[in-house]
Amino acid sequence: MDVGNIASLATAMSSAKTDQEISTAVLKKAMDINAAGALALIEALPENPSVQSLPQHLGKNINTTA
Repeated sequence: MDVGNIASLATAMSSAKTDQEISTAVLKKAMDINAAGALALIEALPENPSVQSLPQHLGKNINTTA
């Protein structure tokens, strides 16, 4: 392997690393935006007072024999 090939390989590896870091940053930003959108949807749900007055034990068990 001569010096030109080594330099070319080093440049290609550096470029690939930079591309991967950019892709990761874009993915993280997209995930943050999606999380903010999901939180906004959850907060937009109206309060249901009839559910709040139910006993605490309701909804804890699933009937698997039905």
